[in-house]
Amino acid sequence: MSPRSKRTKEKDRIVWIKAGFLFLILCIVGRLYMLQVINGDLYSDKASQQYVGKPGTSFDRGSIFFTTKQGNDFSAASLSNGYILALKPDDISNPERLYDQLSEDLELDREQFIDKASKKGDPYEEAMKKIPEETAQRIAKKKYKGVSLHPEKWRYYPGKTLGSQTIGFMSYVEDSYEGAYGVERQYNKILASPTDRLYVNFFAEVFSGIKQVADVEKRTGDIHLTIEPTVQMNLEKVLEDTRKEWNSKMVAGVIINPQNGEIYAMAANPTFDSNEFNTVENPEVYNNPLVSRVFEMGSIIKPLTIAAGIDAGVINAGTTYDDTGTITLDGKKISNYDGKARGIQSMQDVLNKSLNTGVSFVMRQMGTKPFAHYFEEFGMRELSGIDLPHEGVGLTDNFDSPRRVEYATASFGQGFAVNPLVTVRALSTLGNGGYLIRPHVTKSIDYDLGLSDITKNEKGKQVLKKETSEEITRMLIEVVDEALVGGAASLDRWTIAAKTGTAQIAGPGGKYYQDRYLHTFFGYFPAYDPQFLVFLMNDQPEGAEYASQTLTNPFREITKFLLNYYEIPPDR
Repeated sequence: MSPRSKRTKEKDRIVWIKAGFLFLILCIVGRLYMLQVINGDLYSDKASQQYVGKPGTSFDRGSIFFTTKQGNDFSAASLSNGYILALKPDDISNPERLYDQLSEDLELDREQFIDKASKKGDPYEEAMKKIPEETAQRIAKKKYKGVSLHPEKWRYYPGKTLGSQTIGFMSYVEDSYEGAYGVERQYNKILASPTDRLYVNFFAEVFSGIKQVADVEKRTGDIHLTIEPTVQMNLEKVLEDTRKEWNSKMVAGVIINPQNGEIYAMAANPTFDSNEFNTVENPEVYNNPLVSRVFEMGSIIKPLTIAAGIDAGVINAGTTYDDTGTITLDGKKISNYDGKARGIQSMQDVLNKSLNTGVSFVMRQMGTKPFAHYFEEFGMRELSGIDLPHEGVGLTDNFDSPRRVEYATASFGQGFAVNPLVTVRALSTLGNGGYLIRPHVTKSIDYDLGLSDITKNEKGKQVLKKETSEEITRMLIEVVDEALVGGAASLDRWTIAAKTGTAQIAGPGGKYYQDRYLHTFFGYFPAYDPQFLVFLMNDQPEGAEYASQTLTNPFREITKFLLNYYEIPPDR
């Protein structure tokens, strides 16, 4: 045989090998198509018939993760596996004896077990759920008559109370088992993995049309949060201790990056364990009050008023006015917290001494319309845009009033109510150069098909000049260094800008209680390039009238922890 004939024969063999290999691939893909697309429903039905129980007791769902400061995942919500112990009463001759036998491995309620095991004619009774695999294997080896074990999955929250009001939980809505609060509800469609995903996967997506792969509405996956677990744990401990110390109705807090809106921690106390949400006495704890409720914020609003006046060019830190202790507008009297007159005071004094007459002076210098415009620019009349459900809508009609008195009370944080995240968003402009941010808890979404959606940390509209931001920051640093509890809250090596607030709580008919207060506190640091803004509130503490009494130490404790944990270098 000639060399040319050998080469031709060799080429023909390679062609046949390639053709055979291609045919094999087509057979495999075709078989996958038949199994997963054409017969998907059939196999899904067969699998379902092997398990009898409530809809949703066996399911698939994406995970939720906290993100550590190193960028690692920390499980916040996942799936746990175990078994259901089921009974067939007709096959059980002696329920009492069976109870004694099973009690060697399980903690069963005797009365309930015997009642279920005695229901003749009932083909299926669930005696116990969430049995660990090791225990289930021991029981299976004993082969009890009338006893069967069925695999199940359930939603599990490893941190228990950790971040529960942000994460939420799952519950039944009629026959649908779905996210009820928090991230579980906000991203229910993305986290939900329908049963047929087990049978129609990427191959089905390809055969059924590329459009479905690209359809955002049909994507499922995992959620990664900006919440840092150690920071969250620290915040929750401080809030719990504070509530116990002051026997408060509720204590809550947020730790946010004022530069980009990433929320590192957010919590309220009282709280609940997401694994045992149905054991709480008051379902109101399911709601995140930092998102869903609105409050009159009190004197932490004063820095916004001062900043607006500086930005508008009508005042500066050294501008003075005559503090008479009380002023009257539209027939209504406005007083300082103690009613005392202090004579000639500067705008720095207004912040240091938290003078209601001082910020009312600033509002009058600006005029009601420009003043209201700045508060609209601060986002006080809109939602914060937080990526959580049930955000509370503010009560801000006072900014439309024809009377000056409503604007005067607004200047020191009374007469209008907003949710805390709206307040945090506005206060962040004081330290970040004057930009609005979007508070958010979602860092990224990882879809099952390999795609990712990363949250963009973009600054929004600039509502204050950079120079204004720097000046109000300098003034708030002086508040901490000189005025707040006599300078005891300051740190020698780091600058802190902060302000307290004490707001009276409105009762029925709008009349304020004389003995109920909402204490608030915010601060950001390192002040001239802040990495953290901490917001705290203490609802109706007992035995203390002013926020400086109940929230200064918690703020200081959180501040020291963050500076140490993130190894923030000193800035002075």
